[in-house]
Amino acid sequence: MSATLEDTQPKQPVRKPRSIRTVLLGVLGFLVLIALGGLAGYGAGIGDRKAAESGIIQQQLTEQFQFALVDMEFQRYEAARQRLEFIISHDPGFPGAQTKLTEVLVLAVIPTSVPTATLTVTPDSSGAESAYQRSVQLVQAQDWPNALAALDQVRKLDPNYKAAQLDGMYYFSLRNQGVALIGQGNLEGGIYYLTLAERFGTLDNTGYQLRENARFYVNAASFWELDWKLAAEYFGQLSGSGLWDGTMTANERYHFAAMRYGDQLYEDEMYCAAYEQYEAAARIGPLDEVAARNQNQAYQQCYPATEIYIPPTTAVATGETPATPPPTEETPTAAPTEEATANP
Repeated sequence: MSATLEDTQPKQPVRKPRSIRTVLLGVLGFLVLIALGGLAGYGAGIGDRKAAESGIIQQQLTEQFQFALVDMEFQRYEAARQRLEFIISHDPGFPGAQTKLTEVLVLAVIPTSVPTATLTVTPDSSGAESAYQRSVQLVQAQDWPNALAALDQVRKLDPNYKAAQLDGMYYFSLRNQGVALIGQGNLEGGIYYLTLAERFGTLDNTGYQLRENARFYVNAASFWELDWKLAAEYFGQLSGSGLWDGTMTANERYHFAAMRYGDQLYEDEMYCAAYEQYEAAARIGPLDEVAARNQNQAYQQCYPATEIYIPPTTAVATGETPATPPPTEETPTAAPTEEATANP
């Protein structure tokens, strides 16, 4: 049988057609990747949009707060109140908004007319309005004790009468009464009234810091004559605060406590530490007799005088008696023995 031309050619491998399933899976995977990328981009876009919106809102609230301050400056209290309430409704923690709202509520109810010369709290049978007007006059006159008594009378006559305005006046009166009592040396009373004021609004920085210093003073005084170390340490931190308790200022207590703590250290023969306490006390005021004497002795013990070696030539020139130099290794300290002399 003869071979044909086709039989003499090399046979080519036969390619199998791709499976339709494989193609579909590839297309599906590609579509999934596209969908995931789209979702990631969409999420990032939403985050950026929300961040931008938050920034715009904060900017608007800041502008409204500045406008409210201008309204307060020109006594447009109603406009200021609306702006501040708008700010708080969007951001309750906006710095200063709540405090300014309380201030606006107080200023809005204080009339600009001159108060009467005689302001007394007397029983009133004409109703809550008359008692309210009298409390306004007392607040304007800065008569805080009587103002608080008048506010209490309004609440007794009608607990719901102008509740928001009364809360603001309560805050204003309690806060200022607390500050006044601390200034008079009644620290515990001042702390009490400032704490009551917090029930009606957030304390301003001045009132808050004053209350914390008063608490610290009371705590420091608890160590008086019991632990001079802690008394000196704590009153030292209050030095310069201007606080006092009706008998002594914080500076005076620090001065006295430092001297007594120095005496304690001196008795324990801790002379350098004692001298430091005496120096700290002396920077505030003169030392008393005991502290002055101990300070002198502590200085001598902490910084003893040292003998100064003067070379012979210098001593002859100055007419001083030369000091004997200390022995050296080359200088013999004992006479040589006979055995050492015989056997050099």
